[in-house]
Amino acid sequence: MQPTVKVIKIGGNVVDNPQKLQQFLTDFASLEGPKVLIHGGGKVATAIAKGLGIETQMIDGRRVTDAETLRIVTMVYTGLINKNIVAALQKAGCRALGLCGADGALIRSKKRAATPVDYGFVGDPVEFGLETATTLLEGGLVPIVAPITYDGESGALLNTNADTVAQTVAVGLAQRYPVELVYCFEKRGVLRDVNDEESVIPEINPSLYVQLKAEGVVADGMLPKLDNAFKAIGAGVKQVVICAAECLTRPGYGGTTLCR
Repeated sequence: MQPTVKVIKIGGNVVDNPQKLQQFLTDFASLEGPKVLIHGGGKVATAIAKGLGIETQMIDGRRVTDAETLRIVTMVYTGLINKNIVAALQKAGCRALGLCGADGALIRSKKRAATPVDYGFVGDPVEFGLETATTLLEGGLVPIVAPITYDGESGALLNTNADTVAQTVAVGLAQRYPVELVYCFEKRGVLRDVNDEESVIPEINPSLYVQLKAEGVVADGMLPKLDNAFKAIGAGVKQVVICAAECLTRPGYGGTTLCR
């Protein structure tokens, strides 16, 4: 029987906090079995762009990636952040290998259409390099994936949403392995009351999700997260969990499990 592959995504709140990041990486390194880590960029790219006099443009909370911004996010995500994570994991005894979607043709994307909104050099994944991922995992390596992908036709690099990258990796690996997808962010899970950390909903199935949306319990930024999660489950991922980064080593992650 194939071992379950854990695909874990950390949010910017972890990347931006050195203490939280160090604890998370220690916990991640202690997880047994094959695993993949996907990270975003947090506020680092924005801070560096500001220092270089480059204004960050946002539309509906999403970064517009013009040519200069693409250069910055590529350097920050695949270089500064990725390699610092890899180095910390090596220290913790984890055989980590840093890469982005362009390495080994791991994730090929298509540049998003400029209408109705032009987000610039942003990519939507269309193909996953299962053989590349299999080679790494079965060689005992732990892929650490930065959210930069590539256009197979033009060869251009593309900035890609890290949650979407995590979903793409999980669904791609589910063609060959049982896969568990874990989104770690600032809350302990999906909350009935956003002001009450103890109001975690332990399990959500599709029918309950419809009810929670109708009641307004789930709204705003949580909607795309859960939509992505249920798409992953529908595409063969065994289980998706939303939890806090500090709960990574707890039984069941102490968060919200999404199921069929």
